Amino acid sequence: MSALKLALRRIYPKAKIQLCHNHYFENLRQYLLIRTEEKYRHFFYELKEAFHTKHHPKKREAKLAHITYKYALKDETPLGIMADIINRDDELFAYKKIKNCPSTNNIIESYNSHLSGRLKTIKGFDSYASADRWLNAWMIRRRTKNFTDCQKPFKHLNGKCSLSQTLKKDQKWPSILGIEPPKNAPEMKR
Repeated sequence: MSALKLALRRIYPKAKIQLCHNHYFENLRQYLLIRTEEKYRHFFYELKEAFHTKHHPKKREAKLAHITYKYALKDETPLGIMADIINRDDELFAYKKIKNCPSTNNIIESYNSHLSGRLKTIKGFDSYASADRWLNAWMIRRRTKNFTDCQKPFKHLNGKCSLSQTLKKDQKWPSILGIEPPKNAPEMKR
């Protein structure tokens, strides 16, 4: 197990770990030399289709079993990959086991992009404590600022802040923020 996974398990023992499918397939693409050799291309693209988010777990399992039968019984390379997929099933498809879990990390990537852009304008911090304060303030600001330019299918989020969308209806608006909840925030006890 990698050091990152060990650290996550120690700090957040109940957290689900979700592997990035894009990175997983990029590693497979390089390992199988998909860009330069044809030998495993059909296997690779059928495997990629089996991972598609629209598939119900039983349908995905059937597709993976078919791929195993078609390619892995004759060749150790696909067999090893299919064994890896079975071993990592919980990490490859954790999002399927969590209600309303997004199938992409686009929101996180957006946050990372905004944070990276903002940090480029800062020359440095005096200490870890000042960096910690700045990062906390930035996160609070990001979580309480209304969305303004969401496109379909998220257009309905414009004028709402992410914090108001994530709080449970019976949850109090965090008074520590020192701000009033947005006018269009869901009904919350105060």
